[in-house]
Amino acid sequence: MSEPNEFALSTPDSVAEDAEAVEIIRMWWSKGEPVMSVKPAFNDPAQFGQLLAIAARHMAHGYAVRHGHNEKEAYNRILQGLSDTIKANNVQTVTESVAPSRGVQ
Repeated sequence: MSEPNEFALSTPDSVAEDAEAVEIIRMWWSKGEPVMSVKPAFNDPAQFGQLLAIAARHMAHGYAVRHGHNEKEAYNRILQGLSDTIKANNVQTVTESVAPSRGVQ
């Protein structure tokens, strides 16, 4: 898999320097749908909810910086997307195997 540089993400220095840092989720948009690799690393699932809420704030900021969106409006649109998906109650978990040589990059 190769990505144009505009889509490449890098590990923040603070994480690279933290021996106790844990990667929890990787997400891609592939073939018209979300694909992810997850690790339920928290003892309390509510902590993952907190992580998602923080991620929504950061993503809204990213939309403001990268695409010129109003940050508050972007945040509200993200929350609306979350709400719509939760209410639809039609998300299916599909598991797929990962070849050992492709597991961690």
